[in-house]
Amino acid sequence: MRKLLTIIALAAFIAAGSTAKTKTENRSNGYPISQVPFTAVKVTPNTFWGDRIKAAREVTIPLAFSKCESEHRYKNFEMAAYTLQHPNHPGLQTKEWDVSKFMGFSFDDTDVYKTIEGASYVLQTYPDQKLKAYIDSVLDVVGAAQEPDGYLYTARTINPEHPHQWAGKKRWEVEDFLSHELYNLGHMVDAACAHYQATGSDKFLNIAKRYADCVIREVGPKAGQACVVPGHQIAEMALARLYVLTGEKKYLDEAKYLLDYRGKTGRRDLYSQSDKPVVEQTEAWGHAVRAGYMYAGMADVAALTGDKDYLKAIDIIYNNIVSKKYYITGGVGARHEGEAFGADYELPNLTSYNETCAAISMVYLFHRMFLLHGDAKYIDCMERTLYNGVISGMSVDGGRFFYPNPLSSDGKYAFNADNTVERQPWFGCACCPSNLCRFIPSFPGYMYAVKDRQLYVNLFAGNTATVQIEGKDVVLEQQTNYPWDGDITLRIQKNQAKTFSLALRIPGWLNEPVPSDLYRFSDDVLPGYQVKVNGQEVKSELQHGYLVIDRQWKKGDVVTVHFDMAIRTVKANRRVAADQGRIAVERGPLVYCAEGADNQGFSIFNFLMPRQPQFAVADQQINGKRDVNFLVKAISVKGKAVEQDAQGNPTVQDATLTMIPYYAWNHRGPGLMEVWMPQTIKALGNY
Repeated sequence: MRKLLTIIALAAFIAAGSTAKTKTENRSNGYPISQVPFTAVKVTPNTFWGDRIKAAREVTIPLAFSKCESEHRYKNFEMAAYTLQHPNHPGLQTKEWDVSKFMGFSFDDTDVYKTIEGASYVLQTYPDQKLKAYIDSVLDVVGAAQEPDGYLYTARTINPEHPHQWAGKKRWEVEDFLSHELYNLGHMVDAACAHYQATGSDKFLNIAKRYADCVIREVGPKAGQACVVPGHQIAEMALARLYVLTGEKKYLDEAKYLLDYRGKTGRRDLYSQSDKPVVEQTEAWGHAVRAGYMYAGMADVAALTGDKDYLKAIDIIYNNIVSKKYYITGGVGARHEGEAFGADYELPNLTSYNETCAAISMVYLFHRMFLLHGDAKYIDCMERTLYNGVISGMSVDGGRFFYPNPLSSDGKYAFNADNTVERQPWFGCACCPSNLCRFIPSFPGYMYAVKDRQLYVNLFAGNTATVQIEGKDVVLEQQTNYPWDGDITLRIQKNQAKTFSLALRIPGWLNEPVPSDLYRFSDDVLPGYQVKVNGQEVKSELQHGYLVIDRQWKKGDVVTVHFDMAIRTVKANRRVAADQGRIAVERGPLVYCAEGADNQGFSIFNFLMPRQPQFAVADQQINGKRDVNFLVKAISVKGKAVEQDAQGNPTVQDATLTMIPYYAWNHRGPGLMEVWMPQTIKALGNY
């Protein structure tokens, strides 16, 4: 472990050779539509998403591994292993082995799992033997902490008589509340599946299966079992994934039990989505991350079992979120208290929580809804969340993070422990940075999908993908500068399938912000699109948001797509009190914000948007702190700055407002920021 920094530095470079041949599983995940896995898609370097993945590979993942050492994460496993090897060692009675003194949270083990998961996704695109060997060395440490029956939870194993204060005196005793034993299992299984898919090694998979088997024996409704459900959901979708990978139905059965018994065990409250059985729930309440993970798990189990009650419930809950509890940035979770969803239309800006992990959970949900129903509206929501609610949580260089993601900042309403509104290099509760570690490199797996002879192009980013259509390879190359412009070129590099349908998503942002009446465009702009095959324009009626081209494709065929990247203004439903008299600004999939750093001569809170704003677009260099410099498309607009003089009398001056993409804010330090800009006098100065 002491060689960590050297190994991490070497891991940033592409090593010679390649990973072990990836083993692909043909077992259906139960969905009518199949995701094209991350292993089949190589994102092009020096593109928008190529840069995001590069930042994760070169900065975020090495940082997370280094934090696993400096913050005692590896040491926890080493101490647990020592106790297993020396069960009566005298250290158990000393402060050094008092778990609550050095382990901040009972789920600290998951930081290791999530970082391995992200590194595994990276290995697929950037084969690196040194990184692969380093992960193997970490797995040796993890595996040594596993108890003989498969149980792996260092918060208890380190000192069984005096475990972490959240762990309870016995296994599973407080799982409904704080122990996170099943939460740890969920992240372990997800990471192990990703590691297996990327490397072909079953080293981590076997560790995870042993813990899952232990859970199946000990947690359930039968006599002698602990009848509990996860206090923090994620094990449900992880166990469904393990079933798909292995074909062992016991994992699916356990996932369904964990959902079926929610609202029937010792804990029943809104915060944990356990006030009633899941099939009776009709709106999103409680802790937003837990909720999103649970809804995604419900979708997985519904797809694999055909449970119509589950399908009906998640359809209703999805509609509640997108029509009443969804921020324009794609985030969810209005309340700091409980990191929770608020009531319908409760969408404050300055005090909004919008945890980064909650946005990631929405990507999981929206993608699964698409796989169930095949409608582009779900991908439209997923794209909005990706480009705004998710990547806002990580600085462009990959080294600093947001836990909450508010839509307004006065520089005073602090949400960090150091009393600042600024991206942080890490957190004591590190769930968001480590979640970004695993999520950003998984992006390639969300780009394409297949159903029978139909290939869906869902997201636009430079890449090369090898897709199987009815068992035959199709190699597709995508070139684009999206989201900065709306031009995409798709080229058939190889086609063994001959005739198939190419379903191109026509983004919803051309017509409406979201698929509900929560937001609407307030301008009279009518952007269009054009699709050509080998230079010949293709026109047809859209099918569930897709333009479908069915033909016999040849190597070298080229599809060109153009979307008008108009600047649009958005108004919120009149029942969203926080946004009345205000407009938001979008361009393509990106939501924009005004930041004090770009608007020095006046307060952005006092800028009055004109009724018919005239926008201009220009490249802008963001020169951030710590040498974080990057280019964006900025938007400018002329309006009025309405201030007050010393006597309280209003003064009006001409002003030009500059806006940047929301994900890019706060790279230059704390200050004012606003997404929803006032367009009426009444809306000015609300803060």
